[in-house]
Amino acid sequence: MANPFLSIVIPAHNEETRLPDTLEQVFSFLNTQIYSAEVLVVENASQDRTLEVARSYSQCFANLHVLQLEQRGKGRAVQHGMLQASGDFLFMCDADLSMPISQINQFIPPVLTDFDIAIASREAPGAVRYNEPVYRHLVGRVFNTMIHTLALPGLKDTQCGFKCFRAEVLSALPLDRIKSDGYSFQIEVTWHCWKRGYRIREIPIVFEDRRIGVSKMNKRIIWEASWLVWKLFFMRVG
Repeated sequence: MANPFLSIVIPAHNEETRLPDTLEQVFSFLNTQIYSAEVLVVENASQDRTLEVARSYSQCFANLHVLQLEQRGKGRAVQHGMLQASGDFLFMCDADLSMPISQINQFIPPVLTDFDIAIASREAPGAVRYNEPVYRHLVGRVFNTMIHTLALPGLKDTQCGFKCFRAEVLSALPLDRIKSDGYSFQIEVTWHCWKRGYRIREIPIVFEDRRIGVSKMNKRIIWEASWLVWKLFFMRVG
């Protein structure tokens, strides 16, 4: 059987509530497209019924594959899903669908050509943001300025959780050397693409903030990501 044109990888930690609506939207969209696709849900260390919910939907959709990891970490889940995916294009997708799934065609041919990695941007010209608190926007801008200055010059938004890779590009990356197993994974994998001179395109998106509150996890993510950015800076100039 031929490989699907598109693989969508969805990391899912404690997504029992949101996952049903997310999968309904994803498959409703895919059913209207002419290309073949598969969806991989990677459940990792959930304390709720995320795994059971995902498996129940796999009985309805033959092209839905449910993977399980015992360890937490968004990066670890994305990496595991990407390694299991078989599509010509591999798309990482946050389970909250803060970017409408209908925009996914902006990341793949024939709409987008001449790229190796396409990253969703909330800051590129034409992007639209909804329901994002001012303090979150400001914190994000300060942090991304640091990333832009120290590690990834020229990119306006590296933290958004929607990215598309050509399969041959991803397979050439040293994924075993990427140590970030949390949210910083998407920064580090983008850096490896930039370091190798791959064509990176920023795609302006419609973004609706669906995060809830400010938690200790948010603060830990910022601390770990900041440490990573300095590490990448010294690797860049060293």
